[in-house]
Amino acid sequence: MNKITIIGSINLDTTLRVSNMPKPGETLHAKEHFTAGGGKGANQAVAAKRSGADTYFIGAIGKDGAGQMMSELLEYEEIDTSAVEVLESQSTGQAFITVDDSGENSIMIFSGANNAFTPEHVEKSQEIIKKSDFLIAQFESSLDSTVAAFKVAKKNQVRTILNPAPARTDIPQDLLATTDIIVPNETEAELITGIKVTDNESLKEAADYFHNIGIKAVIITLGSKGAYYDIDGGKSGIVPAFKVNAVDTTAAGDTFIGAMSTVLKADFSNIIEAITYGSRASSITVQRYGAQPSIPYKNELV
Repeated sequence: MNKITIIGSINLDTTLRVSNMPKPGETLHAKEHFTAGGGKGANQAVAAKRSGADTYFIGAIGKDGAGQMMSELLEYEEIDTSAVEVLESQSTGQAFITVDDSGENSIMIFSGANNAFTPEHVEKSQEIIKKSDFLIAQFESSLDSTVAAFKVAKKNQVRTILNPAPARTDIPQDLLATTDIIVPNETEAELITGIKVTDNESLKEAADYFHNIGIKAVIITLGSKGAYYDIDGGKSGIVPAFKVNAVDTTAAGDTFIGAMSTVLKADFSNIIEAITYGSRASSITVQRYGAQPSIPYKNELV
C-alpha cells in the first residue's frame, strides 16, 4: 500500500437530518442531529488510512474544544498528525450540514484555522512530503500553502493529486503546473475549463484542456454514472459506479479519492482497478450517515 500525505482541511461537522431542504424563510424540525469529524482533507486521510495506507496529515486546528476532539479522532485512526499545527489565535474549522431524505446535502463552512496555516508551516513539513508516494490537496485550506507543498512534491518526484473542491476559478497556475492528477466532478470541471460536461465528447474535451496545461491524468467523477478517466497519451474510458441506495452523500468524493490513492500505482497502470476500489468504498459511504463515521475499512472492500 502507498504512503499518502494529505494537506488540507480539518473540520468538526454538525449535521441535521431533514425531510426536505428548507426554502428561504422556512423553519423545519430536524429528524436527527449529530456531531462528527469532517473536513475534506481529514475525510480523505481517514479514507486512505482505513483502506490500508500509511497516512500523514499537514494542516491546522485551533486551541479549542473542537480542535481537541479532531486531534483525538485523527490520532485514534493512527494518522500521523505531527505536522498538524495548533493555532492559539484561530478557531478550528467547522461545517454545518443539512441532509434530506434523498441523501442530498447542503453544506456551509467556517474555515477558521484551515486558512491560517502558512507556507512556512509547509517548509517545516518537507520531510513528510518527501517520503510520500502521493500528496493530496483540496480547496478548503490555504492556497499558498498548497502551492508550496506541491512544489516540494514535484521537486522530489512525489505524485500530486488535486481535488479542486469546493469549486473555484482563481486557481494559481503554479498549482496546476505541479499537479499530476486532477479529480473534479462535472460541475468543477466545467467551472475550470469552461466546457459543459454532458457526454463522452465533452468529457474528452475537458480532459484535453487539463492535459494541455501539463496534467498527466484526469479523473472526472460523474456521481451515480461512475467516473471518467483519461491518461495523457494513453487510455481513457468510464468506470461505472456501484448501484446503491444513498442516504447521505456528504463524504462520497473524499472517500473515493482517499481509497483510490491507497492502491494507485505511480505510473497509473492500474487506474481502472484503483477507480473501482475507490468507487466501492464510496458506495459504502453513501449508505451511511455522517462524514468520517461512514467511511469503510479495508476489510469491507475485499
